[in-house]
Amino acid sequence: MPIEERREQLLDAALAVIVSDGYDRVSIDAIAKRAGVARSVVYGAFENLDALLTALLDRQQARAFERLLRTVPDADELRDPAAFASEAVRRMADMLHQDPDTWRLILLPPGNMPVVVRDRIEADRERFRLLVEKWLSLALAGRSDPGLDAQVLAHALVACAEHFGRVALTEPEKFDLPRLTGQVRVILGALWPTP
Repeated sequence: MPIEERREQLLDAALAVIVSDGYDRVSIDAIAKRAGVARSVVYGAFENLDALLTALLDRQQARAFERLLRTVPDADELRDPAAFASEAVRRMADMLHQDPDTWRLILLPPGNMPVVVRDRIEADRERFRLLVEKWLSLALAGRSDPGLDAQVLAHALVACAEHFGRVALTEPEKFDLPRLTGQVRVILGALWPTP
Protein backbone atom coordinates (compact mmCIF):
# COMPACT_ATOMS: atom_id res chain seq x y z
CA MET A 1 0.00 0.00 0.00
CA PRO A 2 1.41 3.46 -0.86
CA ILE A 3 2.48 5.39 2.24
CA GLU A 4 -0.16 8.12 1.82
CA GLU A 5 -2.94 5.53 1.63
CA ARG A 6 -1.47 3.75 4.65
CA ARG A 7 -1.39 6.99 6.62
CA GLU A 8 -5.03 7.69 5.76
CA GLN A 9 -5.98 4.16 6.81
CA LEU A 10 -4.20 4.61 10.14
CA LEU A 11 -5.74 8.04 10.71
CA ASP A 12 -9.18 6.56 10.05
CA ALA A 13 -8.42 3.78 12.53
CA ALA A 14 -7.27 6.29 15.15
CA LEU A 15 -10.46 8.30 14.68
CA ALA A 16 -12.54 5.14 15.08
CA VAL A 17 -10.70 4.27 18.32
CA ILE A 18 -11.28 7.75 19.75
CA VAL A 19 -14.97 7.74 18.80
CA SER A 20 -15.64 4.28 20.22
CA ASP A 21 -13.28 4.19 23.21
CA GLY A 22 -12.27 7.79 23.99
CA TYR A 23 -8.95 9.58 23.96
CA ASP A 24 -7.70 7.63 26.99
CA ARG A 25 -7.75 4.36 25.06
CA VAL A 26 -5.98 5.50 21.90
CA SER A 27 -2.59 3.85 21.54
CA ILE A 28 -0.36 2.44 18.82
CA ASP A 29 -1.63 -1.04 19.73
CA ALA A 30 -5.29 0.00 19.54
CA ILE A 31 -4.78 1.75 16.21
CA ALA A 32 -2.87 -1.20 14.75
CA LYS A 33 -5.57 -3.61 15.91
CA ARG A 34 -8.38 -1.45 14.46
CA ALA A 35 -6.51 -1.15 11.14
CA GLY A 36 -5.66 -4.86 11.08
CA VAL A 37 -1.91 -4.27 10.83
CA ALA A 38 1.18 -4.87 12.94
CA ARG A 39 2.59 -2.17 15.25
CA SER A 40 5.61 -1.91 12.97
CA VAL A 41 3.33 -0.76 10.12
CA VAL A 42 2.07 2.12 12.28
CA TYR A 43 5.63 3.07 13.20
CA GLY A 44 6.60 2.87 9.53
CA ALA A 45 4.00 5.54 8.73
CA PHE A 46 4.29 7.75 11.83
CA GLU A 47 7.24 8.41 14.11
CA ASN A 48 5.15 7.98 17.26
CA LEU A 49 1.64 8.31 18.67
CA ASP A 50 1.95 12.09 19.08
CA ALA A 51 2.86 12.51 15.40
CA LEU A 52 -0.09 10.33 14.37
CA LEU A 53 -2.53 12.21 16.60
CA THR A 54 -1.23 15.59 15.41
CA ALA A 55 -1.73 14.48 11.80
CA LEU A 56 -5.25 13.29 12.68
CA LEU A 57 -6.09 16.59 14.36
CA ASP A 58 -4.74 18.57 11.40
CA ARG A 59 -6.71 16.47 8.91
CA GLN A 60 -10.00 16.51 10.80
CA GLN A 61 -9.76 20.22 11.59
CA ALA A 62 -9.17 21.12 7.94
CA ARG A 63 -11.96 18.82 6.73
CA ALA A 64 -14.47 19.98 9.31
CA PHE A 65 -13.90 23.68 8.74
CA GLU A 66 -13.99 23.32 4.96
CA ARG A 67 -17.26 21.38 5.19
CA LEU A 68 -18.67 23.92 7.61
CA LEU A 69 -17.90 26.76 5.20
CA ARG A 70 -19.68 24.86 2.41
CA THR A 71 -22.86 24.90 4.47
CA VAL A 72 -23.18 28.65 4.04
CA PRO A 73 -25.25 29.66 0.99
CA ASP A 74 -24.12 32.30 -1.49
CA ALA A 75 -24.05 35.88 -0.23
CA ASP A 76 -26.71 36.97 -2.73
CA GLU A 77 -29.19 34.89 -0.72
CA LEU A 78 -28.65 37.23 2.25
CA ARG A 79 -31.51 39.35 0.88
CA ASP A 80 -33.84 36.70 2.32
CA PRO A 81 -32.33 35.75 5.70
CA ALA A 82 -34.99 33.08 6.38
CA ALA A 83 -34.22 31.28 3.11
CA PHE A 84 -30.48 31.74 3.71
CA ALA A 85 -30.64 30.18 7.19
CA SER A 86 -33.00 27.41 6.07
CA GLU A 87 -30.61 26.41 3.29
CA ALA A 88 -27.68 26.54 5.76
CA VAL A 89 -29.57 24.16 8.09
CA ARG A 90 -30.22 21.76 5.21
CA ARG A 91 -26.55 21.79 4.24
CA MET A 92 -25.45 21.32 7.85
CA ALA A 93 -27.69 18.26 8.14
CA ASP A 94 -25.99 16.82 5.05
CA MET A 95 -22.58 17.61 6.55
CA LEU A 96 -23.44 15.79 9.80
CA HIS A 97 -24.74 12.80 7.87
CA GLN A 98 -21.57 12.57 5.74
CA ASP A 99 -19.09 12.59 8.63
CA PRO A 100 -20.86 11.89 11.93
CA ASP A 101 -17.72 10.73 13.76
CA THR A 102 -15.88 14.01 13.33
CA TRP A 103 -18.93 16.03 14.32
CA ARG A 104 -19.56 13.83 17.36
CA LEU A 105 -16.09 14.68 18.62
CA ILE A 106 -16.68 18.40 17.98
CA LEU A 107 -20.26 18.72 19.22
CA LEU A 108 -20.31 15.93 21.84
CA PRO A 109 -16.74 16.03 23.14
CA PRO A 110 -15.72 13.34 25.58
CA GLY A 111 -14.67 14.63 28.99
CA ASN A 112 -11.13 13.42 28.44
CA MET A 113 -10.55 15.55 25.33
CA PRO A 114 -6.97 16.86 25.24
CA VAL A 115 -6.57 20.60 25.75
CA VAL A 116 -4.96 21.04 22.31
CA VAL A 117 -8.05 19.56 20.64
CA ARG A 118 -10.43 21.66 22.74
CA ASP A 119 -8.41 24.81 21.95
CA ARG A 120 -8.54 24.14 18.21
CA ILE A 121 -12.29 23.53 18.30
CA GLU A 122 -12.81 26.78 20.22
CA ALA A 123 -10.60 28.71 17.78
CA ASP A 124 -12.53 27.35 14.79
CA ARG A 125 -15.85 28.06 16.51
CA GLU A 126 -14.80 31.69 16.99
CA ARG A 127 -13.49 31.93 13.42
CA PHE A 128 -16.85 30.68 12.11
CA ARG A 129 -18.81 32.95 14.46
CA LEU A 130 -16.88 35.95 13.13
CA LEU A 131 -17.77 34.93 9.56
CA VAL A 132 -21.45 34.66 10.54
CA GLU A 133 -21.21 38.09 12.16
CA LYS A 134 -19.70 39.51 8.96
CA TRP A 135 -22.50 38.00 6.83
CA LEU A 136 -25.12 39.35 9.21
CA SER A 137 -23.52 42.81 9.16
CA LEU A 138 -23.73 42.78 5.37
CA ALA A 139 -27.36 41.71 5.48
CA LEU A 140 -28.21 44.37 8.06
CA ALA A 141 -26.44 47.17 6.19
CA GLY A 142 -28.91 49.75 4.98
CA ARG A 143 -31.74 48.58 7.24
CA SER A 144 -33.44 51.30 9.20
CA ASP A 145 -34.28 48.94 12.10
CA PRO A 146 -31.47 49.36 14.68
CA GLY A 147 -32.85 46.55 16.85
CA LEU A 148 -30.77 43.69 15.43
CA ASP A 149 -27.17 43.36 16.61
CA ALA A 150 -25.00 41.28 14.24
CA GLN A 151 -22.56 40.27 16.97
CA VAL A 152 -25.22 39.05 19.42
CA LEU A 153 -27.23 37.41 16.65
CA ALA A 154 -24.11 35.58 15.39
CA HIS A 155 -23.49 34.16 18.87
CA ALA A 156 -27.12 33.05 19.11
CA LEU A 157 -27.23 31.47 15.65
CA VAL A 158 -23.98 29.54 16.11
CA ALA A 159 -25.13 28.30 19.54
CA CYS A 160 -28.48 27.19 18.08
CA ALA A 161 -26.75 25.47 15.15
CA GLU A 162 -24.50 23.56 17.54
CA HIS A 163 -27.42 22.55 19.75
CA PHE A 164 -29.42 21.20 16.83
CA GLY A 165 -26.29 19.52 15.47
CA ARG A 166 -26.03 17.63 18.78
CA VAL A 167 -29.73 16.71 18.60
CA ALA A 168 -29.30 15.54 14.99
CA LEU A 169 -26.47 13.25 16.10
CA THR A 170 -28.11 11.88 19.24
CA GLU A 171 -31.83 11.93 18.41
CA PRO A 172 -32.23 12.14 14.64
CA GLU A 173 -35.85 11.01 14.75
CA LYS A 174 -36.87 13.79 17.15
CA PHE A 175 -36.26 16.77 14.87
CA ASP A 176 -36.37 15.91 11.20
CA LEU A 177 -35.00 18.23 8.55
CA PRO A 178 -38.33 19.57 7.19
CA ARG A 179 -39.43 20.46 10.71
CA LEU A 180 -36.18 22.28 11.49
CA THR A 181 -35.93 24.19 8.23
CA GLY A 182 -39.61 25.14 8.45
CA GLN A 183 -39.17 26.58 11.92
CA VAL A 184 -36.01 28.44 10.91
CA ARG A 185 -38.00 30.10 8.12
CA VAL A 186 -40.85 31.02 10.47
CA ILE A 187 -38.63 32.39 13.25
CA LEU A 188 -36.26 34.36 11.03
CA GLY A 189 -39.13 35.48 8.82
CA ALA A 190 -40.84 36.99 11.88
CA LEU A 191 -37.64 38.43 13.30
CA TRP A 192 -36.28 39.68 10.02
CA PRO A 193 -38.98 40.13 7.37
CA THR A 194 -37.82 40.32 3.79
CA PRO A 195 -38.27 43.87 2.47
